[in-house]
Order: sequence, then C-alpha cells, then structure tokens
Amino acid sequence: MYTNIVKSTLKVAATAVLGFGLLGGSNLLADDYPTKKPINMVVGFGIGGSADRMTRSMTSFLSDELETRVKVVNKKGAGTQIAANYVLSKPADGYTVFASTFAPYLANTILSGNAKYKMTDFDFLNIQWFDFELFALNKNSKYNSMMEVIEAIKNEPKTVKAAVVQGSGGHLMLKLLLEKFNIPQENLNLVTYSSGGKARTAVAGGQVDLIAISAQGSESIREFIKPIAIVKDERMKQWDAPTLNESIASSGIKLPVFSGSMRGFAVPATFKEKYPERYTKLVDGIKRTLATKGVQKFLKKSDIGYTWTGPEQSNKLIQESFEIFKSYSHLLKK
Repeated sequence: MYTNIVKSTLKVAATAVLGFGLLGGSNLLADDYPTKKPINMVVGFGIGGSADRMTRSMTSFLSDELETRVKVVNKKGAGTQIAANYVLSKPADGYTVFASTFAPYLANTILSGNAKYKMTDFDFLNIQWFDFELFALNKNSKYNSMMEVIEAIKNEPKTVKAAVVQGSGGHLMLKLLLEKFNIPQENLNLVTYSSGGKARTAVAGGQVDLIAISAQGSESIREFIKPIAIVKDERMKQWDAPTLNESIASSGIKLPVFSGSMRGFAVPATFKEKYPERYTKLVDGIKRTLATKGVQKFLKKSDIGYTWTGPEQSNKLIQESFEIFKSYSHLLKK
C-alpha cells in the first residue's frame, strides 16, 4: 500500500516536473534569442580604425558562441554621435549592440557635441581594450623631440601640421599642451579625422608631421613613424619614447595624465530592464568568448585588447573617465 502510494506520488511528481519542463522549454522556444536574426554591431567609426578592428575580430567568435550571425555596421561621424543616436533609435532588444571607443569620444559628444543623450542611457557590457595616447612624428621629420615640435609651433606659426581624431584623447592632449605653453591654438595647422585609420595614414604618408593618437592601435604604422612621447605615468616597453611629462620636463610645465581610450561593447540601458534573460545571454556570450584561449591568442597577435571587465566595473570606469574629461571639455569647444 505504502509502496503504491509512493509510486503514485513519484509518478505525479514526475509528470508535474515533465510538464513544467515542457512549459519552460516552450517559453525558451518562444524567445530563442539570439538565434532569431543577426546581431548588428554598430561601430562609431570608419573601417580600419581600432574600434573597427576590435569589432571585426570579435564577430566570427561571437557568431559561434551566440549561434547567430553577427554583422558589423559602420556609422562614422560627429565623434561617434551618429552611431550613438542610431543605436538608441533601434529597439532595445539585443539585436543592436554599440561597439566603439567609448572613452573619451562618447563623453565628448555630450560635453562638446551637444548630444541629446546621457552616458546613463547606455549600459556598458564590457570594456575589453584599454589604450593610451601616443605622440609621434613621420619618420623623415626634421624634428626629433616634443620640445623641438613645441618650439616650432610657437615660433613658426602654421609650419607644423598635425593629425588627430576629432574629440579623441590625443586631440584634447594636444590642445591642452598648447594652452599650457601659452601658444595660440591657431599656430598649429591641425587636421581632424573621423577615424584613426585615416589619421595614421596621413602621418605614415608624410601628409602631416605629427600625430596624437591611441598607441596600441598604431602598431600597423610603427615602421613609418618616430615616437616622441606617450601619455602614461611611466614608460612602456612597447614604444621607445619618454612619457609626455618627461619629454617636456625642461620647460618646468607638467600636464595631467588622462586615462586613455576604452573600447568595448554597450547596449541601450533599457535593454536590461526589458529583456533581462537576453541581457544575461549576451553578457555571458561575450565573457565566454574572451575566456577562450584561442580567441585570446588571436587578439593578442593582432594587438587588440581582450580583458573581461564586466558590466559593473565597465560602467564605473566609463563614468569616472567622463568626470575627468568634463574638467577639460572647454578646450574642444574652441
């Protein structure tokens, strides 16, 4: 009798579990994200820049991990504001992901680009590539140091031609450098580009003398340039150059050391609220991809960062960077 009762109870329980499982499976099938359609990775720059290279390098691995096609969509212009507006205009359903260099570009679109959005309108899933700024000359330049360049800009207006990416950390540092040395900004023949690829091509080809740009993204033009300073607290073995403050030490002037470019992936902040399960799938997919040894080896060989920072820390770092650039944003409005 007891055995029969136990068997009946187990049967009922098993049926209930099976039914619950089927119900759960039905729910999962109802939302088969992300396999339903391709995920668009929206890059805020043109083809060939650091953010574009990072994104294109990740797409095939993410496609395998998320079991769906991952496409790259380049929306360059206005210092990533066009891309940011495009991402926010699309449904926050996980099929449109912002892939960009967020610091300092996104901050500058708000601080000096009159963007209508706020930093908190985005949720930064992961910052995977941390970079720093590099000052470099064309390898055939007659100048050989930062002080020689500064003296030329000061005493021979318009003779030095420089390239930067609009709204970048290099752009800001170059402006700040002139201000600290009390040199009129118009003394420098400054050319702004919408992507790092074009700016690097300009200095590599000798169209400009000087470039101030992300260091790690400049490996591709290493043989065509002469590094003269890096924006770091200490020297790095990757580049044979003094820190910026070492390079101008003879002047007695010292500049703040900004955090460099931060690249990674973000979504509209409302995505997590609307689709928490999809959010978790996307975050976990990126995390698993970056944890794969083969992916790490490939990205390292390509001089692309592969750090897993996670949403909480990524959002914290981006906000801290925003506050720093807010202190100097007036320079980019000139």
